Amino acid sequence: MTATRRRFVLFVLTAFFFGGTFVAAKAGLDYLPPLLFVALRFDIAAVLLVGYVVATRPRAELLPRSVRDVVGILATGVFVIGLANALLFVGQEHVSSGVGSIIFSLNPILTPVFAMALLADERLSTRGALGMFIGLLGVGLVVGVDPANLLGGEALWKGVVFLGAVSGALGTVLIRWADTSLSSTVRTAWALPVSAALTHGMSVASGESLAAATWSPTALLALAYVGVFAGAVAYLTYFGFLDDVGPIRGNLVFYAVPIVATLGGTVLLGESISTLTVVGFATIFTGFAVLATESLLSEVARVYGKIESRVAGLVGAGTPGRD
Repeated sequence: MTATRRRFVLFVLTAFFFGGTFVAAKAGLDYLPPLLFVALRFDIAAVLLVGYVVATRPRAELLPRSVRDVVGILATGVFVIGLANALLFVGQEHVSSGVGSIIFSLNPILTPVFAMALLADERLSTRGALGMFIGLLGVGLVVGVDPANLLGGEALWKGVVFLGAVSGALGTVLIRWADTSLSSTVRTAWALPVSAALTHGMSVASGESLAAATWSPTALLALAYVGVFAGAVAYLTYFGFLDDVGPIRGNLVFYAVPIVATLGGTVLLGESISTLTVVGFATIFTGFAVLATESLLSEVARVYGKIESRVAGLVGAGTPGRD
């Protein structure tokens, strides 16, 4: 599989699994306290992923070998997975899935802010900024959020979801800054128990308990989805994608997440797709096209530079010396 095709597959899988999280979370939050819901999700994902890496990786690849490895694990477990999801689930209990998804999709806009401060090689071009703006506009159209409603009403809980997006953006940049020697799979396997411990602690501190949970078939199905597919599997694809393309382009996956969430709501919850949603799909596609054009031009320039250097070398080697 070529690098381009691999990135495309990772992007699609990540968007699909993360998008389904909003539908499953809405269903599960009717039966499970939010922080406990998130903590149990991480318990399931940790058991699966740790078991997988222990069974498939040599011991030498499993152990952190430097401070940077530890920083990468903590950035993943605390910021990208733990706090981001805890804040999202707590906020989503009080705001609609549409408002929650568009606020959380601000992640790609926030990432360059941290990248400019922490990474020397990550900068957002004018074309990239335009593509991101168009994509974000399309997300707003897809979820049908009225800007007046976004700023009013349950402002506190919308702010909680926003902090989740901030946490995720900061964490992805810290992972890149740490430049860990661990593979994304091993790093995530270490990070998930950290996330589970963090969110269990938050759950206990907030007064939640298992007695408040209602173990209905819907709750179990929602927990299984967010633990297995939107947990262990999705984090493998997401962090693999981030390692390949970097935090700025990697977090563009959050533009596609509301599309999957909207379609999931239509199929599973009977929600209708409006004309505005179709326009939003087209707008998001335009934003991706702008960003893809930038990536394509950069790749063409890189290849052309290599060819030019090679030709110059061949010409120089073929020129006879003078006496």
